[in-house]
Amino acid sequence: MIRVVIADDEVLARQKLRQLLRSEPDVEIVGECATACETIELVRAANPDLLFLDIRMPDMDGFDVLGALTSERPKLLPQIIFTTAYDQYAVRAFEYNAADYLLKPFTQDRLCSSVQRVRARMADADQGTNERVTDAAGANYKTRIVFKSRGRIVFLPVEDIRWIGAEENYVRISTGNESHLLRETMARLETTLDPEVFLRVHRSSIVNLHYVKEVKNDADGESMVVLTGGEKIAMSRGYRIRIQKLLHR
Repeated sequence: MIRVVIADDEVLARQKLRQLLRSEPDVEIVGECATACETIELVRAANPDLLFLDIRMPDMDGFDVLGALTSERPKLLPQIIFTTAYDQYAVRAFEYNAADYLLKPFTQDRLCSSVQRVRARMADADQGTNERVTDAAGANYKTRIVFKSRGRIVFLPVEDIRWIGAEENYVRISTGNESHLLRETMARLETTLDPEVFLRVHRSSIVNLHYVKEVKNDADGESMVVLTGGEKIAMSRGYRIRIQKLLHR
């Protein structure tokens, strides 16, 4: 069973969520709360598997709740599904490794997909496979990037990224079908990606090695990386030896 706590200051919101969860036979609601303080106390006492957490509550917000719980028992924090009418907190929510972010009003199908994500996480808990992967040295790397683009929230698997380019104070993330402009630095983004897959080939470019077709010189003697889709990415000389070693393993 998935033991659930519902935290929302609106009575009707709690009632609706409780009704929708009736369709999930393996879900057991062990408590409800209307304030952040009540939520902290209930989670400590009930030790649920899943917390449906509203972001805006009277005394503290949902992030304050997670901060208080994490400070005491970070490894025992339940799975979190945020429920809110505001989309501007989505990116911050996934920095807390939230299982999902439900925008009110949400449908039965949308809720079911969120609960299924929690089931998958709980099944993988023993192996530690979650939103990040861990290398042999214990470093954690993102498996997806969450951001707002053109009025929508995008959940982009990092394996779909072909290359990343710097554009002033932004980075452009390119997949096979589209590109997204994020307000982020190359240096910070690079630290979140697996270096065995994503390689910096220029101070302004990172490529996914899975999409690299070849490395060659153009007519002027400048080095470049050619991707499987035909894109040509400039490469600094200092990176040429490293990428050749990786490609010939």
